[in-house]
Amino acid sequence: MNTRSISLAGTRDLVSLVKPRIMVMALLTAAGGVSLAPVTPSTSVTLWLLVGTALIVGAANTLNMWLERDIDCLMARTRQRPLPQGRIAPSTALAFGTLLGALAIPALAMVNIVTAALGLLALLLYVGVYTPMKQRSHWAVWVGGIPGAMPALMGWTAAMGRIELGGLAVFAVLFVWQTPHFHAIAMYRQRDYDAAGLKTLPGSHGWTRARIEIAVYLLVQVIASMLLVPLGVAGDIYALTAALLGGLVLVQAFSGLRAGAAKWARNVFLVSIVYLPVLFTVMVLDGRA
Repeated sequence: MNTRSISLAGTRDLVSLVKPRIMVMALLTAAGGVSLAPVTPSTSVTLWLLVGTALIVGAANTLNMWLERDIDCLMARTRQRPLPQGRIAPSTALAFGTLLGALAIPALAMVNIVTAALGLLALLLYVGVYTPMKQRSHWAVWVGGIPGAMPALMGWTAAMGRIELGGLAVFAVLFVWQTPHFHAIAMYRQRDYDAAGLKTLPGSHGWTRARIEIAVYLLVQVIASMLLVPLGVAGDIYALTAALLGGLVLVQAFSGLRAGAAKWARNVFLVSIVYLPVLFTVMVLDGRA
């Protein structure tokens, strides 16, 4: 292997630390939060938002991988990552993640102080609370849901300069969605999580409890999605879409409660990764902005 090939491989490994797919989703929800707000910010503000969001998400994901490098060795889906494989030194990952975080806050401060504070809060919760909490309690999912949904609220505050009910409603849709989504993953990948010593709802309280809570959270998810309509964040097309999608989600979830648990959980997961992008896209297209 020549020097150029080694350099390209090292660059790819470094980029993989930021979890590009998660970063892209965060950028899309941040842009969506901007477009849903009743005021349109300047182009420069929007660009600083996207740059700062990319940096803060990259920092959180990189530092998460650095902290969990030993745990990742124990899980089939993560053991091929650069740190468990030794392709990147832990010190390099730590320095890279710290640099991204150090650059993120000033970039977000160029938007406004509220957005910068939300970004910093998301980083601290994800790295300092959620990551270590995963080894202690299944309630970590709720903590992790806050930084997961934060880009949408950051987008709203980038436009408005303050936290408002409409922005919180958009945040709530993304926040609540994550709970049944990740509990479903924990069900059909329970062996992996147990081997790594990570606490999950099905691992701590059994599959029956997990299935009931997933179904309840899905109901809350659908209710949260409908709240955007009376708040004036989205219009009639969104209302119809949210109602149809919500109905399909609930039928699939409740009708399959007596089916094989692992298969049911995987179906819930698959439906959820279709549900959210479609819902959010229609939300943005039919939004009041």
